[in-house]
Amino acid sequence: FTETFLTERDKQSKWSGIPQLLLKLHATSHLHSDFTECQNILKEISPLLSMEAMAFVTEERKLTQETTYPNTYIFDLFGGVDLLVEILMRPTISIRGQKLKISDEMSKDCLSILYNTCVCTEGVTKRLAEKNDFVIFLFTLMTSKKTFLQTATLIEDILGVKKEMIRLDEVPNLSSLVSNFDQQQLANFCRILAVTISEMDTGNDDKHTLLAKNAQQKKSLSLGPSAAEINQAALLSIPGFVERLCKLATRKVSESTGTASFLQELEEWYTWLDNALVLDALMRVANEESEHNQGASEENGLPHTSARTQLPQSMKIMHEIMYKLEVLYVLCVLLMGRQRNQVHRMIAEFKLIPGLNNLFDKLIWRKHSASALVLHGHNQNCDCSPDITLKIQFLRLLQSFSDHHENKYLLLNNQELNELSAISLKANIPEVEAVLNTDRSLVCDGKRGLLTRLLQVMKKEPAESSFRFWQARAVESFLRGTTSYADQMFLLKRGLLEHILYCIVDSECKSRDVLQSYFDLLGELMKFNVDAFKRFNKYINTDAKFQVFLKQINSSLVDSNMLVRCVTLSLDRFENQVDVKVAEVLSECRLLAYISQVPTQMSFLFRLINIIHVQTLTQENVSCLNTSLVILMLARRKERLPLYLRLLQRMEHSKKYPGFLLNNFHSLLRFWQQHYLHKDKDSTCLENSSCISFSYWKETVSILLNPDRQSPSALVSYIEEPYMDIDRDFTEE
Repeated sequence: FTETFLTERDKQSKWSGIPQLLLKLHATSHLHSDFTECQNILKEISPLLSMEAMAFVTEERKLTQETTYPNTYIFDLFGGVDLLVEILMRPTISIRGQKLKISDEMSKDCLSILYNTCVCTEGVTKRLAEKNDFVIFLFTLMTSKKTFLQTATLIEDILGVKKEMIRLDEVPNLSSLVSNFDQQQLANFCRILAVTISEMDTGNDDKHTLLAKNAQQKKSLSLGPSAAEINQAALLSIPGFVERLCKLATRKVSESTGTASFLQELEEWYTWLDNALVLDALMRVANEESEHNQGASEENGLPHTSARTQLPQSMKIMHEIMYKLEVLYVLCVLLMGRQRNQVHRMIAEFKLIPGLNNLFDKLIWRKHSASALVLHGHNQNCDCSPDITLKIQFLRLLQSFSDHHENKYLLLNNQELNELSAISLKANIPEVEAVLNTDRSLVCDGKRGLLTRLLQVMKKEPAESSFRFWQARAVESFLRGTTSYADQMFLLKRGLLEHILYCIVDSECKSRDVLQSYFDLLGELMKFNVDAFKRFNKYINTDAKFQVFLKQINSSLVDSNMLVRCVTLSLDRFENQVDVKVAEVLSECRLLAYISQVPTQMSFLFRLINIIHVQTLTQENVSCLNTSLVILMLARRKERLPLYLRLLQRMEHSKKYPGFLLNNFHSLLRFWQQHYLHKDKDSTCLENSSCISFSYWKETVSILLNPDRQSPSALVSYIEEPYMDIDRDFTEE
């Protein structure tokens, strides 16, 4: 188009002169240009787009359907986005062996305009994400401090919509790039890493069917490691990477940057809209603090401090919280990855746990005012507020750290480790080897370890709090694995069992997630522990209370079956012990008496098998299948397996639907074999949780699946011929 045509048309269409500016930009950005004129043109374009972007975000993206954002739209329509990509990537071109250069200032303007266009005009971010060479090139722009924040923000947006995960090993000189970041930059870089090291679409891992996951696993075995695994390995190969993350996660607010550079970075941040909104909230809080202090100081006749001097500390705390969020997330993902043991070793060595323990009261679980800092458009109880997200991320990290790993004892301090030894000594049982092997120089210091601090806040948590689920999960992971009497007693002495029962029975907790986490924790706490059953009976001391407890158990067996399993296993062990204390508990405990009745066990067994099917099995509900197997394995030990199968058959008939349950159970057990006998499946979890050898699990399943209709322990012996439906294939897709 000619400039005359564009100028004429602009009068009618109100294009703000953007097409003419782009025409000039194109003309002045040729390969031999010195780009001086380009920069002036960019300075003209930039404010036209940034005003729109600011309006777009501050209006909370309300009227996005009806509103058009003409400037950004026109800029993209006339090829502005592609032109800026081309200009930014000039340094990748050589002329006569000389690489072209553009100034940081100009790169900054280009990035700013691109980001504002992405914010306002749909589809731009996706188009940029498809340009893989451009995305990889953007990483190289992070070498300059001046363009770092703009680049990081744009990359974060692009990776958020990119269909295929980017591979970090394709980024030129990744190791030196990351090694040269200062701590501020590394913390911001973690926001980008979060997207590159997490497996795509695993947000709801527990809800994915095991059939689908097994099929996916088979597929990925033939494809080799995923992009996320490759990226994790690339990061772990960078010298000092994990050590620097541990330092970032554990530094105190006072150790972060000095006020001057901090405020300078805030100014940079302010140009980035999402962060600017956080700062708006901070401004408001700082002003409230200032007014409060002003009032207080006037009453005391003291000179008051202005909002200007109040501001940095409020902002500094939030700044540090935002950083730690990302860093803890990255550490958590690495802890759950393929190199778990290597990461565990490094995290212990670099004292992450004692460092977090020292931050617990002042930062992680700090008391904040009623005007708690929140993100724009959210309230302070919303799960998106940084304070809340930090707590959840911290609890997830503790859960991953403790789960089936002997380093879990680093969550205690020296005094608490001595207490564990004393508990074992008093009970006349050998000390846990992992406790003896714990390096005392790496444990928590101070009056309390991290686990004890967690128990304290857990007990004070309001009934409806969303933290209860994560707190229970973190404590339960400490108990997981081979049952340790000393670990259980350590927690029982601190009133954990009474707290759980209060939540289940007295507060009649309604949240399914919280109930499940509390039942799981209660099961681990009570398993094989006579003292725990005594405490249970002391707390649940009336029939009315016991009925409320049973109602909670029976309201959802998917949530409570792990407790049912633990109580069933404990009962079996107690019945085989000759001990006065055990005999006393067996005669007095309502719960053990209830579980010992065959009709109770049959009722659980029938419902456990009935609520699951091969097509609906997930990581969350497969425990129902394993609990039903535990009940039948214990029956087999007592040579009562045929009796239990006969009773299941009768229950089927009483429901006027012969065969439906046993056919389903047959399919479930065939799936069990396929799932658990796979060479990469870890069977130790089943052994540890039940204290029944895996070979006994396998034998029991084989006996139940025996095709001989004459066998009294084979399922087929109890399904009448007309109702037989056992050979149906279950699809894996």
